[in-house]
Amino acid sequence: MDLKSVKRVGIAAAYKGAEVLKANFGKKCKVQKKGAKDLVTESDTESERLIIETIRQVFPSHGILAEESGSYNNGAECIWIIDPLDGTTNFAHNLGMFAVSIAFSIKGDIAAGIVLNPITGELFTAVKGEGAQLNGIPIHVSEITSLYESLLVTGFPYNVNDMKPLQVRFFNCLKASQGIRRLGSAALDLCFVASGRFEGFWEENLKPWDTAGGLIIAKEAGAIVTDFSGNQFDVNKKEILATNGLIHLEMIKSLEIKG
Repeated sequence: MDLKSVKRVGIAAAYKGAEVLKANFGKKCKVQKKGAKDLVTESDTESERLIIETIRQVFPSHGILAEESGSYNNGAECIWIIDPLDGTTNFAHNLGMFAVSIAFSIKGDIAAGIVLNPITGELFTAVKGEGAQLNGIPIHVSEITSLYESLLVTGFPYNVNDMKPLQVRFFNCLKASQGIRRLGSAALDLCFVASGRFEGFWEENLKPWDTAGGLIIAKEAGAIVTDFSGNQFDVNKKEILATNGLIHLEMIKSLEIKG
């Protein structure tokens, strides 16, 4: 598979989706609820339509796994994993912290990722084995070696049956680190670890389209990505921990629930 062509088409698709989001940002939009706190707007669906249309014009036989419209040809060897608007709640509240996230997988292995913030113009990209870039410039994780000196980022799941583990992990990490931020976009969280803005990111109950694009960008920038116990991560897992690698063991200890 020609990954240069995949990357080129993925970037073109991301910009198509981003045009919709940028044009509608700040305007009154119709908001629907998929869950108590899980929102979807007309911009989500229109962005997704244009992304899929752009990809299928070049790769009609490829499979699609998209947040809003589901899966197509999911038995295909090559599958595109799409989040047309990661950070819908931010978008709906006129906060410019959201992104288009697109990943490309071959036989279940993520081979390319594109994450684009339409408001800042920051385009994060990666192809397996070729490193990660921000607007074409190589990026790498930070070199901070201590959790105490680290800035962390996390997200909160929409539905939580038991708040205690969430609270314990949050306060453990808060006490052990320089601080914690909550941006509202897992794709950007992973990219910000990749670019050294954060040393670590953790979250639970995410979906494949939330993490797939940012996952390969983070890994290609030198990040270590596992579950909370240090086991290998894949996009179907419910827990993700991404760090610069140097604080990974400290983070695992901070996320441990004892008793």
